[in-house]
Amino acid sequence: MDFSNFLYMKQEVSLMIVFIFLFLYDVFCSEKGKQRFQLVACTLFAIHTIFGFLPHILDAIFGIKYNLGIGILGCFSFPTGDAFGGMFISSDMTIFMKNILNIATLLVLLQTNNWLKADDTVHKRGEFFIITMVTLLGMYLMVSAGNFMMLFIGMETAALPLACLAAFDKYKEKSAEAGAKFILISALSSGVTLFGMSFLYGATGTMYFSDMTAQIMSNPMVIIGFIFFFAGLGFKLSLVPFHLWTADVYEGAPTSVTAYLSVVSKGAAAFALIFAIYKVFGNIGIVWHHIIWFLAVITITLGNLFAIRQKDIKRFFAFSSISQAGYILLGIIAGTAQGMTAMTYFVLVYVFSNLAAFGVISAVENKNGGDTRISAFNGLYKSNPKLSLVMMLAVFSLAGIPPLAGFFSKFWIFMAAFAQGQHVLVFIALLNTVISLYYYLLIIKAMFINESEEGAVQRFTTDGYNKTSLVLCVIGIFAIGILSCIYAYIGTLSFGVIR
Repeated sequence: MDFSNFLYMKQEVSLMIVFIFLFLYDVFCSEKGKQRFQLVACTLFAIHTIFGFLPHILDAIFGIKYNLGIGILGCFSFPTGDAFGGMFISSDMTIFMKNILNIATLLVLLQTNNWLKADDTVHKRGEFFIITMVTLLGMYLMVSAGNFMMLFIGMETAALPLACLAAFDKYKEKSAEAGAKFILISALSSGVTLFGMSFLYGATGTMYFSDMTAQIMSNPMVIIGFIFFFAGLGFKLSLVPFHLWTADVYEGAPTSVTAYLSVVSKGAAAFALIFAIYKVFGNIGIVWHHIIWFLAVITITLGNLFAIRQKDIKRFFAFSSISQAGYILLGIIAGTAQGMTAMTYFVLVYVFSNLAAFGVISAVENKNGGDTRISAFNGLYKSNPKLSLVMMLAVFSLAGIPPLAGFFSKFWIFMAAFAQGQHVLVFIALLNTVISLYYYLLIIKAMFINESEEGAVQRFTTDGYNKTSLVLCVIGIFAIGILSCIYAYIGTLSFGVIR
């Protein structure tokens, strides 16, 4: 084996180093050391996240690409190209996408402190971090896959531990139910995806993206293979009609796991899907354009309509995330570098907006005995004004209100679709944005207008870890929208990716 291939997997290797260290620390450290496990784990993962951004920093500031001959700075850059015979692809865009997943994971880990230090979970704290690292490794492989088998391995590496996370509070009925439903749906989606891949292999005789592209034509085997493959990833993205598991799993899983599912898992699936469609199925755009157009419309519309009816805030954000997945499809349907830029930017903004909301939900839930009804947020502004303001910024960003980053993410994704003649689709999405504003305002009404229920949570202080995550989310909600250089930089990464 040529071990130089692992130079293309610096982020994966870095993650595995963190994983092994935390595993050994959890096994061998003293009881006093275990009290510092959260600090050690978050610090190590923050270092890993910063390490992932070094290539972008060196390129943007110093203009340095990977080159062992230019000193120590060059060693911190990442090489780009194919590894393991083309099964693994490293590019500037895949590195950036993994960094988005890293940011989201770090924010989720920061939000887990109060939950994991409770009496019924403190003994499982190490397990949570270790399982989360395994799922993230699988998502890395999904993003960098250059072969359908590598993509499938990544999906399975991510999916099985995610079921464990959903059932992490296994003695709670809803959590156990969430784990059971997730593993069944994961098994079904994996089977559907693999069935589609078998058709594609039968039609082309290869599993490599680069070899398959020239042989993809509009024949029945290819079309059937694409439909099954897309359906399998549709489960991961919670696209309608593959969304029925989402609300139950989001409600039953621990809130931090729900946040992870709604952002990191969905983001990885979106990144994997856009690479597969752009690199493999570009020749049959006439087929998948119609499919994605229809699914985008029904996903955005039904997600919004069902969100209005929800009384539980986790189910509410489940249908909100379904609707947001529909907007992601607008970037994919564009089929251009502009579409990839807009979709990547949309996911980046979604990370900060959605995790800000879940950070507030987690803080309130931990103080009111696990009550996640929307009515539990009644009068929150009077008792906890800062948390209310963070939630307001989060939902306004998700709704696309200027000058928050969510407005710019929707603007660019609408522009990408509109530029390719998808005028009706963009109009329907705009109408749905108005509907989404209505149900997001229900949260604002509960916090700022409704009177508190008897026995409602009183003023409290969140822990330092959650505060840090919420501050980072608020900074992201403002900064990513205001700093246009971020979108422009993503655009430079997208250029040349589509072949």
